[in-house]
Formats: sequence, structure tokens, C-alpha cells
Amino acid sequence: MGNTCRGSFGIKDAQGFNKPEEHSVSVQNPSALSNNSLDYSPTTLNTNQQIAQEFSKEPANPSPKPKKENNMNRHSNQAYYVLGHKTDNIRDVYTLGQKLGQGQFGTTYLCTEIATGVDYACKSISKRKLISKEDLEDVRREIQIMHHLAGHKNIVTIKGAYEDPLYVHIVMELCNGGELFDRIIQRGHYSERKAAELTKIIVGVVEACHSLGVMHRDLKPENFLLVNRDDDFSLKAIDFGLSVFFKPGQVFTDVVGSPYYVAPEVLLKHYGPEADVWTAGVILYILLSGVPPFWAETQQGIFDAVLKGYIDFESDPWPLISDSAKDLIRKMLCSRPSDRLTAHEVLCHPWVCENGVAPDRALDPAVLSRLKQFSAMNKLKKMALRVIAESLSEEEIAGLREMFKAMDTDNSGAITFDELKAGLRKFGSTLKDTEIRDLMDAADVDNSGTIDYGEFVAATIHLNKLEREEHLVAAFQYFDKDGSGYITVDELQQACADHNMTDFLVEDIIKEVDQDNDGRIDYGEFVAMMTKGNAGVGRRTMRNSLNISMRDAPGAHL
Repeated sequence: MGNTCRGSFGIKDAQGFNKPEEHSVSVQNPSALSNNSLDYSPTTLNTNQQIAQEFSKEPANPSPKPKKENNMNRHSNQAYYVLGHKTDNIRDVYTLGQKLGQGQFGTTYLCTEIATGVDYACKSISKRKLISKEDLEDVRREIQIMHHLAGHKNIVTIKGAYEDPLYVHIVMELCNGGELFDRIIQRGHYSERKAAELTKIIVGVVEACHSLGVMHRDLKPENFLLVNRDDDFSLKAIDFGLSVFFKPGQVFTDVVGSPYYVAPEVLLKHYGPEADVWTAGVILYILLSGVPPFWAETQQGIFDAVLKGYIDFESDPWPLISDSAKDLIRKMLCSRPSDRLTAHEVLCHPWVCENGVAPDRALDPAVLSRLKQFSAMNKLKKMALRVIAESLSEEEIAGLREMFKAMDTDNSGAITFDELKAGLRKFGSTLKDTEIRDLMDAADVDNSGTIDYGEFVAATIHLNKLEREEHLVAAFQYFDKDGSGYITVDELQQACADHNMTDFLVEDIIKEVDQDNDGRIDYGEFVAMMTKGNAGVGRRTMRNSLNISMRDAPGAHL
């Protein structure tokens, strides 16, 4: 894979799946990529030493450089847990197979789940190489963010994380189709229609990240894999090693990313999520022309070109490319972040939209879509989700914790109506108070008048958590107090009392879920309720769509 840089704070290679060797050649010919040169990569750099030297050249008025905290003893690896807790032994669950790729911090292997025979990819990160507190936090955060983004069709699915004395192992979906970058080299460039469809996928990933409060910070073609070789559009984003959680208006100063793709404001150490849109614009330019828009023979030359911001639309093949495509690229590669299109605006651009027709409304941001789904569930399913939420590991819900903290402005541990209202307004909400009250009532399962942390997580965890058998079994056993294999009216009544849910008839839920009419709920009926559509008793429907999103927050632009 190409190199990924963390400014003057150190260098970090992209940890991909299937690049067993790294290229190390200087860029001599800007048209090399379109000539199908297998030796040239827009992210290829001369040497790691050169990257370190170039990134250590500070811009004017540099911000103070934080010192790396070398508090890790390489000889005491067995004495600490990177993940913060003990895990199962990965070799009890998976068989590790052939090596698929190699990065600076670890190696990716094919692995096979023993119980099912299903193949996955396992990224094994050497704990010996995690020498600073920052390194540890990067690994933890990568796992947290992958869990937080789980369920998006174009983001690789994390299966689980494991740790032993020497390695942290991240098991995830296997993508056999190779890198998007290799496909670009193979083709030279794409037709406008195909490039538009790929752009829709790539920027759709950016939009999903931003709506969940995540900034990717290292988008590039190498970090998108194809699920299979026969489908150019089976793309999955794979690498979140430099991704971070963000709040609207938050400014970041550390220089990270890959030189050809880095946004000018990142080099100037004052940036936010808009930098991801710039990077997607660079990818679009490459898809259409086969070459990066900002290139030079040295690192400093690349950075100078990025800061200058001149975009070449005169060279081939640009005279043959539509004005609409060039208009979109200009608006994505706008040097002023505040004037740059948001991810959603890119998806609404006529060039990207199917048949040139833009959607007539904003998409629901992910967390609020989940809240709406939750509001439509019956009471038993809501209680079951609360039970499941309480059993999830810290890394699985860390992203939701960040979003809860952003709304809980007085740090009381509960979100009040006013805090929910202020939080939604901050993210650009146009909801009326009555609609916000509906949302509040839906999430406030125990009728306390506030949304506590457990209720927030239960209402916003992705429903893919319901696909895991161990979660369904644990939730069923919670209600089936006597272990009879059935949830009875009395047991459901007791659970409702424990959760302070008394505003409905328990018999109504039993009647809805009980398919064989024996007056009780068996495990099969419970699973059917948990995994099917969300219609049911206590259904609430928002009167208007939630046209809000973190990506469009007024304070989210620099």
C-alpha cells in the first residue's frame, strides 16, 4: 500500500489487505497512471525518511508540537491490554491462513471461522510496535469507529477484535476483488457514467461517516476494496486507522493523510470534515483522467501544488469531459473549506444523480434514522434492545458514547428535552417542538422525562446487532426468568415493572408476538419479532422527515 503520514508526529503506513509489497519510486511522469504503468502510484513516495523530512517542515506560525508519550515498555507486552479487557483466544474461534498483505504495524491474513467455515480477513497488529500512548489510542479508536459505522453496505464489516500477549487482531469481512486503485491502473480511467456511480458510493461513505460524527482523514483508492472482481461497484471502505470522532465546529490541527490527497487546510493545521470532501474530489479527478490533480517530483512540490490549488482542465482527456463533471470537481476542490460542497451536496449534484435528478430532500442522518426505527418498535423489542445494549463491549458503543456526550451538555448523564432540542438545532434541525417531543417520548422508555445513556444506546445501536445469536439468546433469557423456554404474561409484566413501563397492556404484546396462540412467547417467536420489520404496538410516526444532519451543521464549516 502507499504511505500514510501523520505530520511531524510520525509516519503510519496504510494497513490494507492485499499489497504484500510497497512501491518505492519517485514520480517522474504525471501521465504514467493513464499509461497503465504498474510502477506508479499517486500515493507512492520515495522513502519513509523523505516523508518524515518533508512533513517536519512546519508552515508559518506552527502550533506547539505535542510530545509523544513513550510510556510503553516493549518488554512488558504481556502486562497490559490494548483493548482494555481480556478477550477470547482468536485461535479458539478462527484458523489463520495465508498472508494477504503487510503494513508497518502488522499483517493481514486470511482466516476461517471454525464453527461456520466462513472466510474473513484478520489484521494482526504487533503490540511491540505500539510504542506510544498515541499508537494505542489509534488502534482502540479504529476498532471503535468500525463498530460505530457497522451496517453500511459500502463499509467493511467488523466481525470482532481479539488480543493476545503479542498482537491485537481485527477480524473483518473479506474482500476478494482487489483494490480500486489497481482497477484504475488497469483501466487508465473510467467513463463519466461509471465514475459518477463510483463517486456516489465513495461520497456516500463520507456522508455516512460525517452523519455519525466520524471524519475519515485518509480516503484514497487504495482504501477501497472490491468484494468481487467482476463488479466495479462492489466497493467497501476498509481502513479507518487515521479516522477520528468529531463534533460540529471542532478544529483539528494534526497533519495526517496521504500527500496527493491531503486538503490544503490540513497542511495549514486548521481543518474539519470538509477535508474528506476535498480528498473525494481528488479521487474523482483521478477516476476521470487517470492522474492526480496535484503532482510534483518532490513532497514539498506536491504540498505547494495543493496549497496553490490550480486544477488542470486543459490537458487530455479534459476537453472531452462534460462541463458538469468539471463543475463538480471545482466545487469539491474549492480551497476555502466553508465554500466547498458538503458530502450531501455532492450527492445532489446533477452530474452524480441518476438521470440528472437530485433528491428533493435531505437524507436522514444515521443516528436519527435509527431513533425513528426505534420509535416504531413495540415495548418488548425496546426492552430487549436495552438488554442487548448493556451487554455490548466498550469498543462497540464508544461512538454512540461520543454522540451522547455531545448532547448531554451539563454532563448529568441524561439528555433533557431542552438538551435534545438544542442538540438537534445545532445540527441544523427544522423540527417543531412537538416533533422533538415525539422523538423524546419514543427513546424515554422508562418514562423518566429524560433519555439516559442506556436508553440512548438502545435507541441508536444499529439493528445489525440483532443478527448475532448470542445477543438474542441473552435477551430472551433475561425475560424468561424461570428458564422454561417461554416468556409468560407474568414474566413480561415483571420486566415492564422493572423498566417502569406501565402505560400499555402486556397482553397486547403477547398477542402480537405469539404466533401459535398458546398465550406465551417461545424463542422462535421472540427471534421473529426481533428480526422482522418494526411495526407494532405503540407505533409512533414522525409527521415530517428529519431534514437534519451533522454534515450540514451550521457550525461544522471552518
